[in-house]
Amino acid sequence: MAGSLASGSWLGEIGFWAARTPVHEAARRGEILQLQQLIANGACVNLVTYDSITPLHEASLQGQTQCVKLLLAAGAQVDARNIDGSTPLCDACASGSVECVKVLLSHGAKVNPPLYTASPLHEACLNGSSECVQLLIDVGANLEAHDCHFGTPLHVACVREHLDCVKLLLNAGANVNAAKLHETALHHAAKVKNVDLVEMLVEFGGNVYARDNRGKKPFDYTGSNSPAATCLEYYEKTPLSLAQLCRVSLRKATGQQGLEKIAKLNIPLRLVKYLSYN
Repeated sequence: MAGSLASGSWLGEIGFWAARTPVHEAARRGEILQLQQLIANGACVNLVTYDSITPLHEASLQGQTQCVKLLLAAGAQVDARNIDGSTPLCDACASGSVECVKVLLSHGAKVNPPLYTASPLHEACLNGSSECVQLLIDVGANLEAHDCHFGTPLHVACVREHLDCVKLLLNAGANVNAAKLHETALHHAAKVKNVDLVEMLVEFGGNVYARDNRGKKPFDYTGSNSPAATCLEYYEKTPLSLAQLCRVSLRKATGQQGLEKIAKLNIPLRLVKYLSYN
């Protein structure tokens, strides 16, 4: 069958559902000329494999920007979902390909598709692609999108210890105390014993006394004598200063895109920098 897939005559033989096709393979490998030839010969760009993967999924996951463009120009469905519910934008974010993300968004890909699984922002945080994270934030990604396994994008970024992504999310207004089974981002930071992450979360208002579904505080996961344990112990005994509490409250009030709002306030530059965690 593989030999006949280069022509348009095979569509009636195998139907819309198919095993992996030469279009999938060309898209995955970035074989632009081969893909152009297949499309010119009438190959369907929306054929799906048994797990609902389209050629656009393949190209996006491999960061094959030129193939993504070719497929979209030929009518590929930009928000097609695979068996896991992931769209090509999710896959582009998983690959960390900023260019693919831009192309998909320019063709109308939904930044907040109605998924019950990981969103594009979750995938970018899993990958640790701060450029993709910033791009998604700029076009209105839901910072509180909740995945039943991962929690919010902030949870994901903390589990993977992607500090750049964590700061981008927090600066954009992500809820630092959002909970997954009562487990906050600070619990995750404590579990990986990352003191820089702990300090960042606390400075943005992370609750050191929050208890998860096992009744444990973040400190309970740090182990004895680790730098993260010392840090959390200090914060438990030493409340935030009035200046820090005011900063946290004002940042919470400004919500998403808070940095832009703060920059426009008629206040001294020193205060703008402080409120911007600069």
